[in-house]
Amino acid sequence: MDIHAPSVASATQGPSNGAGEESKSVLDLIKEKDEVEAELTALGGVLESHGVNMDTSLITHDGFPRDDLDIAQIRTTRVRIIRLRNDYKSLMSRIETGLHEHFAKSKEHEIPLEPLQSTPATRGSERDTGAASRQADEEAGAAFAKVNSVVTGSPADQAGLKAGDEVRLFGDVNWLNHEKLARVARTVQRNEGVLQVYL
Repeated sequence: MDIHAPSVASATQGPSNGAGEESKSVLDLIKEKDEVEAELTALGGVLESHGVNMDTSLITHDGFPRDDLDIAQIRTTRVRIIRLRNDYKSLMSRIETGLHEHFAKSKEHEIPLEPLQSTPATRGSERDTGAASRQADEEAGAAFAKVNSVVTGSPADQAGLKAGDEVRLFGDVNWLNHEKLARVARTVQRNEGVLQVYL
């Protein structure tokens, strides 16, 4: 047993610079980000169990190592946290780039959106449309996201979204299951051109 290893199992082994890394999908990167977040939380718990944080001094006022702490484990845990924070920054950058590329491709192959009332699934009497709308409102619940900006001419603009609108239902994603908005990205990839959003 390595006494210098953190007592938390590693979710990732750090970024490998192989060819497969560049071809990872945004969803794979989001999953990896979630694993890194979980490991960072667990490692933070290791430090807390010792009563220290990333800035707590490990030496006495006269320069000797503190005898009330497991210095080796704390330093190893801190190093792992620093590495994971760097990996996290890199992952977030790659996720952002991947999302930009995905939506740029979507825009190139843009499918015009029809109003909700004219889609075959929602055609019918006014009474049926009203009932479907009330049911969607009940399922949607509270808002879980807010629109920051809308690009002119984008599908969101064509659908009538405005900055400041609150999103209550995005496809099958609502305030109970959005998983820190990760499900929004998965829903967009699965349902390009056929998604219904309720504000």
